[in-house]
Amino acid sequence: MGVRMAVTYQGDLRCDALHEQSGARIATDAPKDNEGRGEAFSPTDLVGAALGSCMLTVMGIVARRHGWEMNGARAEVEKEMVAAPTRRIARLGVRIEMPAGIPQSARPVLERAAWTCPVHESLHAELKQDVTFVWK
Repeated sequence: MGVRMAVTYQGDLRCDALHEQSGARIATDAPKDNEGRGEAFSPTDLVGAALGSCMLTVMGIVARRHGWEMNGARAEVEKEMVAAPTRRIARLGVRIEMPAGIPQSARPVLERAAWTCPVHESLHAELKQDVTFVWK
C-alpha cells in the first residue's frame, strides 16, 4: 500500500495538503505570476523543494552508513518556469553546500547518491537539472 495524501481546495487558488500517515500539513498558493498571492509554496515550488530534500536525504542515508557527519548540509533550489508551449518548470538549479569534515574520498560517493534520488529519477528528462556541489 502506498502513502496517502489528501489535498483539499480551500478557494482563492489555495490548497491544503495532508500527509495522512503523520498528520503533517502543507498549504499551497498559486504564485503571483499566475493569478495567486504567492503567500505559500506553489505546487511547482514543492517540486523544487522535493528535489533538494530528496537529494540531501539520499546523501544522508549513504553518509550515515559510512559514519560521515552531514548535519548542516543545505540545498538551495532555484526554479525557472516557461509559459510556452505550456506552463511548466523548465529548470531546477540546485546548489548543495556540504559541511566541513567530510573526507575527500566521500565526495564522489555522496554526489553519485544525490543523482540517484527518487525525485530526480521521476522528473521528466526535458526538465533541466543543474546541480552544483560545494564542499567546505
